[in-house]
Amino acid sequence: MNLSDGYKQLQEKIGYTFRDEKLLIRALTHSSYRNEKRSAKDYERLEFLGDAVLELTVSDFLYKDNPKMKEGEMTKMRASLVCEPTLAYCAKALSLKDYILLGKGEEKTGGRSRESIISDVFEATIGALYLDGGLEQAAGFIKEYVLTDYRNKIEFRDSKTTLQEYVQEKGSVMDYDLISETGPDHDKKYTVNVLIDGVVMGEGIGSSKKRAEQKAAYEAMKKLGFIKDK
Repeated sequence: MNLSDGYKQLQEKIGYTFRDEKLLIRALTHSSYRNEKRSAKDYERLEFLGDAVLELTVSDFLYKDNPKMKEGEMTKMRASLVCEPTLAYCAKALSLKDYILLGKGEEKTGGRSRESIISDVFEATIGALYLDGGLEQAAGFIKEYVLTDYRNKIEFRDSKTTLQEYVQEKGSVMDYDLISETGPDHDKKYTVNVLIDGVVMGEGIGSSKKRAEQKAAYEAMKKLGFIKDK
């Protein structure tokens, strides 16, 4: 798709038309692209702003949605929701990586699938929405793509830790088994099984072994009944 069609398509997915489309373009522009196109501006300042709006919106939501929860637990939940892997996961609903403007070198080395870049662009998009449409518009975006089904997102983020704690309490043995590693160096795909007492309980595929293990643990937790499909 050409750039103009891409910007229009993304705005349709978000459900918001920018008055100043340059803000959206900037939110999607990586520094490697800026270095090649001297007239371009990258997303870093918008990311800074979006990060602050994200933290405020998530904090406000968790405070109101969990009236009996203590500060420490709310802090832990917020950290799970605003961390890099969770935001990259949330961005999948928009196929956000498809719209990022990258330099040729960054593109060749797999930058488009890098969670750090995808999560940064997600935050920059929040910053752009805040500047163009105000806090209400940015908060609506966050509620739609981050806070919808937020407990399930937290369970996914913390699945390895939760499963490990369960296995230790049962006195069982857990192992992760790397089944396959495919693709070029800049775009690897790992398949991992998690075994409890020698029995395969879940399989995960990811762009890193850690990510694949996380998905495998999540599948095991569903199989064990800790998580219900929604």
